[in-house]
Amino acid sequence: MTKMISATPTDPRQPSSSRAGNFLFQDGFSIQDDAAERRWPNDAGVYAPAMDRPVNVGMLGCGNVGAAFAEFLLDRAPDIQEISGIDLTLKRIAVRDAGKKRSGLLAPLITDDVRAITDADDIDVVVEVMSGIEPAHAYVLAALRAGKSVVTANKELIAKHGPELYEAADASGVDLFFETAAVASVPILRVLRESFLGEDITSVLGIVNGTSNYMLTRMSEEGLGYSEALRQAQEEGYAEPDPTNDVTGADSASKLAILASLAFKRAIAVDDVEREGIDKLERDDFDIAARFGYVIKSIAKAEVFGAAGSGEREIGVQVFPALVDKSHPLANVRHTYNAVFLKGCAAGDQMFYGHGAGRLPSASALLGDLVTAADHLRRGTHRRVPLGSSAVLRPTERLAHPHYLKLEVTDAPGVLSEVSGVLGRHQVSIRSITQEDRASKARVVFITHRAEEGAMRQAVAELRSLDSVLGVGGMLRIVEA
Repeated sequence: MTKMISATPTDPRQPSSSRAGNFLFQDGFSIQDDAAERRWPNDAGVYAPAMDRPVNVGMLGCGNVGAAFAEFLLDRAPDIQEISGIDLTLKRIAVRDAGKKRSGLLAPLITDDVRAITDADDIDVVVEVMSGIEPAHAYVLAALRAGKSVVTANKELIAKHGPELYEAADASGVDLFFETAAVASVPILRVLRESFLGEDITSVLGIVNGTSNYMLTRMSEEGLGYSEALRQAQEEGYAEPDPTNDVTGADSASKLAILASLAFKRAIAVDDVEREGIDKLERDDFDIAARFGYVIKSIAKAEVFGAAGSGEREIGVQVFPALVDKSHPLANVRHTYNAVFLKGCAAGDQMFYGHGAGRLPSASALLGDLVTAADHLRRGTHRRVPLGSSAVLRPTERLAHPHYLKLEVTDAPGVLSEVSGVLGRHQVSIRSITQEDRASKARVVFITHRAEEGAMRQAVAELRSLDSVLGVGGMLRIVEA
């Protein structure tokens, strides 16, 4: 049923215009009349004007990803306008070195004046493709406060300063989009912000770093050692000359902080994420894992504890190498591909899979965000980031998993009983034991039932003190199907 109602500009719950008028509400959706200007308030009472002219885009940065995005935008803009009616115009690109040689299409757009992007009246949307937190943080904040929507690929920035930037965007009535900051072309953040806004997500499990996944795939399938796998990743362009952020779990921690914040609607910072890298894995861990029916992956995991509506629930966030059951969907995510596996109370299991990095996948995600931001400008609206208060974190010591534990012990009567007794005293239940004799020594591999990490660490510390234990090798968590 259609009905006509009257609204006045002074009512903060209703749209206002340069002249009073009637507004048509049909099936719950607002339809603008032919007023010359329409303004829609955000939660803070700030009004953003609707737009019926071309949307002007300014860029901060023009490196590998930035150049790919700029060229992609120029190439796709005519089709976007034909399909959606959104006219995107790339006005200028601010870079550190304006004298550096650029492609013919981009050269006329280059400037070294950042304020020609962040403060200019003729820029509507800012696309930030710099690296690092500063000065990107200052530039993005300035753009938001100047009333410009921002699209960014900067995971470190969002993981560190997300809540501050979300608040600034909402206060100005503009958008902040950052799909590329998590899993590049895989549209998982849009799903969490929009499609699953009302879903009770209970866990996020993912492979979110292409470099480490490429290396682990080569180590699992071709028998490469860590150093050789890293060298080949660097030669193929999948690893940076300094791979620290990728192999230590730092990159995955930033992405998990973003994913978990949106999944659980609570602010989670990168420093909240417990992380372990892949650089301590031993060659025989891969062989043992295969014999037990597992593959080794670098896993980003976030889970919430307690039923919905039961008060403030605790959240655990970790990045770690793990033995993943070969029947789990994540076990088949190979090479540089990424995937995120969600569990929802109503939606059930969901997996999102695709390229998690690279020039063109990143450019695609950036362009998707830009089109959405431009469409919101055209409609005079914006979408806030759905985030509540800071998360209540469950201490790592209380997070529980099945574990894989590898020991080297003396090959003598009573040793296995002694070691098992230590585990038992710390409430670690053994699921299976495998022993391999080596002259006067033996390698023993334990697979445990679920045990809290604090208990496992205490047990390992006691095992190290035993004369019969010659060495403690890998202790890895297990992800079951």
